[in-house]
Amino acid sequence: MALLKHLLFSFTIFIISFVFCYGSLQEDPLTNIYVHHSPSVDDGGTLFKNFNKQIENVLSLNRFEKPSSLKMVNVNDYGAKRNGDDDSEAFKKAWDEVCTSGEAILVVPKDNYLLKPIRFSGPCKPNIEVQISGTLEAADDPSDYEEDSTHWLVFDNIKNLYVYGGGTLDGNGKIWWENSCKKNKKRSCKDAPTALTFESCEDLTVENLNIENAQQIHVSFQDSENVKVSGLNVIAPEDSPNTDGIHVTKTKNIQISDSVIGTGDDCISIVHGSKNVEATNITCGPGHGISIGSLGAGKSKDVVSGIKVNGAKLFGTKNGVRIKTWQGGSGSASDIKFQNIEMTNVTNPIIINQNYCDKKKRPCQKAGSEKSAVEIKNVVYENISGTSASDVAVKFDCSKKFPCQKIKLQNIDLACEGGDDAEAQCNNVDKPSYIGHVKPRCSKE
Repeated sequence: MALLKHLLFSFTIFIISFVFCYGSLQEDPLTNIYVHHSPSVDDGGTLFKNFNKQIENVLSLNRFEKPSSLKMVNVNDYGAKRNGDDDSEAFKKAWDEVCTSGEAILVVPKDNYLLKPIRFSGPCKPNIEVQISGTLEAADDPSDYEEDSTHWLVFDNIKNLYVYGGGTLDGNGKIWWENSCKKNKKRSCKDAPTALTFESCEDLTVENLNIENAQQIHVSFQDSENVKVSGLNVIAPEDSPNTDGIHVTKTKNIQISDSVIGTGDDCISIVHGSKNVEATNITCGPGHGISIGSLGAGKSKDVVSGIKVNGAKLFGTKNGVRIKTWQGGSGSASDIKFQNIEMTNVTNPIIINQNYCDKKKRPCQKAGSEKSAVEIKNVVYENISGTSASDVAVKFDCSKKFPCQKIKLQNIDLACEGGDDAEAQCNNVDKPSYIGHVKPRCSKE
């Protein structure tokens, strides 16, 4: 009997320990932070086969597991004046301290700072952060950008970087817009600075920032890997030229979420070399919509794949979800999904333009005369609804020699802004497929 009591007591202790440990695991806040809630993809088991796995790698960035006490490096302690004079040297000195020492935070307090172009370069020692609570204003004298006319603030060659803080980056772009060839036809076309660039970064988190009035592109992610972006507010006037909100190039495994973007160009643009890109809960407008491309400019070979836009609201934009490729280019845009998107008064809600040509730069080829094209295949449009500002809500203008392949439309409901039926214009689409209610849909070619 004593032995039986002993066994029952041991079994009870085991059960209590198991329940306690299991409950603790369920309540671990680190476990819950990065749960991925994107709907599953059902595309015959082939499309996005490895996409969700790659995105999970992005979402598991280890930024929360940081030391409890990092060294605070305040730019004010390094000579920042905060009186309208150039504060660049103070920021450079503070950055050098953070980068070389590691275990540190570059702190920008709630104040105003004027900055000329700066490059915050690595490699750096581990565990560094940049906390921007104040306002950074770009110098507006073009002569300040003579050494590098295409960048204002750059972070390059840094691993495990966390940039945040709720502050504002003001590109002070008015002088650049006024001198743009799109505003002043007498001037030659040339690039202006990108406000904020992340180049050759790995395991990067950027969140809770305001970026406004960029000289040209607002935020660019280039040659980077494993990137998490959230809580950005990107704003510029509707007539500001080439002011893309978030630009992604040659970057792999990037998630952009919970951001509001309204500029004079694409809210998000995804170009050559980008792979496994997911954008979720994006509000866009005004602007040119969410674009893949342009691709293939100057007869280049461009490749993008594994792109998912899941959850977006677009208001009054020139385009909704767009794929744009130049005539004469090569490469491919594949494994792309646009889903759960609401359109309001959008001029071209769904558009593929495989015959893009800028007549100002070169003569356009005649349709069907192209010797190559950026091939477009495996594109899914699912759960897209709303209103079109034009009569044509779906426009597929694909190459005659290299038609768009494996285009699927599922649960599409787009009408004209006034309530009339919208049209679909579909050229050179190889047997598009339809699931559920799809309106409008391509007529037989």
